[in-house]
Amino acid sequence: MLPDRKMYALLTRPQNKSGFKPLPVVIIGNGPSGICLSYLLSGNIPYFKRGSLHPHPILQRKLEEAPDVSVLDQDLEYLSEGLEGRSHSPVALLFDTLQRPDTDFGGTAESVLTWWHETNRAIPHLVLGRNAPGGAWHSIEGSMVTLSRGEWMGLPDLPFKDWLKQKRRGLRNNRATAEDIAQYYQHYVMKKGLQKNFRCGTVVTSVRKVSAESISNHTQKDLLKNSDSLWNFNEKSAEVFQVDGFFKTVKGDKEPFSIYAENVVLATGTYDSPTWLGVKGENLSYVHHQLSALEEAVKNSSIGIMSDPVLIVGAGLTAADAILFAHHCNIPVIHVFRRRVSDPGLIFNQLPKMMYPEYHKVHQMMKEQSAACAGPYECYVSLPEHHVLSFGKDKKCIFQDKNGYQKVYKISMALVLTGSNPNLSFLPNNAIDLAIDSDQPVNPKRNPIDVDPFTYECTQEKGLYALGPLAGDNFVRFVQGGALAVASSLLKKANKNPP
Repeated sequence: MLPDRKMYALLTRPQNKSGFKPLPVVIIGNGPSGICLSYLLSGNIPYFKRGSLHPHPILQRKLEEAPDVSVLDQDLEYLSEGLEGRSHSPVALLFDTLQRPDTDFGGTAESVLTWWHETNRAIPHLVLGRNAPGGAWHSIEGSMVTLSRGEWMGLPDLPFKDWLKQKRRGLRNNRATAEDIAQYYQHYVMKKGLQKNFRCGTVVTSVRKVSAESISNHTQKDLLKNSDSLWNFNEKSAEVFQVDGFFKTVKGDKEPFSIYAENVVLATGTYDSPTWLGVKGENLSYVHHQLSALEEAVKNSSIGIMSDPVLIVGAGLTAADAILFAHHCNIPVIHVFRRRVSDPGLIFNQLPKMMYPEYHKVHQMMKEQSAACAGPYECYVSLPEHHVLSFGKDKKCIFQDKNGYQKVYKISMALVLTGSNPNLSFLPNNAIDLAIDSDQPVNPKRNPIDVDPFTYECTQEKGLYALGPLAGDNFVRFVQGGALAVASSLLKKANKNPP
């Protein structure tokens, strides 16, 4: 689904001011957030299913008050009031409990939503993404198993487990592989007829507000068929967003484009920029920041059983995946992390042992195999409450413990897996001005973009929305509520809400 030459011509053909018309919506990012929002903006409208019984009695009563009014057109704040769950977003909890009513309690109750396709309520939009639909899921090693239960990875009106059954396979321990998820998202876009809205292989380099009057050299009049009759946004808006970037042609060339939009939705996720430690020698060739480097080194036999240990820095799930991979290949590992093993903030102390046996095994290794005492696990050394001081050109790494004592280890390669940050370099000041703490970079867990909880519109920039991890929703099951909030807001702006 690479953009074609026709799209390029449409985006760059000169046009008089009178011919200028911005797109209603441009979505940057084609992962689950962008896909779900595209589904809603394509005229797919959720209603409370007649005869359904939700296990939450107060919510059931609210839903019965206006059964003929779509959920998109109701007061989301009123509907979500009093709901509790594993997200801080009220609308995320609302949409999740409507789709999976009692899933947190092990129940399998069906969704209480029914979906109607109402073409007159569709809002033309473009979804821009670097990869195929599914976003970063195409960059994750395919055999990795999801943290979330497989059914929680599904999108509206196409349960993931139903799609998996078509492949004549079931969920392993209720969880799915990254390859399955990536394929499901691609299938979803095709099955739901959304592909016409997607422009894959595109890289956005700049988003900025410009005066609508000053634009005279670009057009999008024919970018979406029949757009004149489909939307009713304010064409006399004083300012619009200019979205610049390039797309990769089949030959591998980069073709620039410019799009003008009334509204821009940021749905880029956080997989782009791995976090660096900021220590001496971190830019040396044997220091890597992605798990794929270890997989590649094993594949080309540059490391193996007889190698010096691989250093793995971090105490999250990606670090655990790296340890499991190295353990499976009998490669020696030194594991360094800053927290105590018993720290309640450590992800392993929050996961049910029965559901995540492999991560529980890593946690056991972290506890029992510290450098201070020999344990039962060969080829693995745990260094809790340590941090890296420097990487040397001779592949010697210096660590320091909580008491200030230093240790030196000779290693074969290092994997710094301490999380990732969103790449928002296409926004002014890297979007720092949009964050809750405008003195610090945007971070999905500590400092997300500041959005209205019921519209997901940025509080600092009207017309700009943020979805998914950028807004603090870090699980697929909860990003969909953000899409519901954005779609509801955009329908109101477009005067497409029924009376």
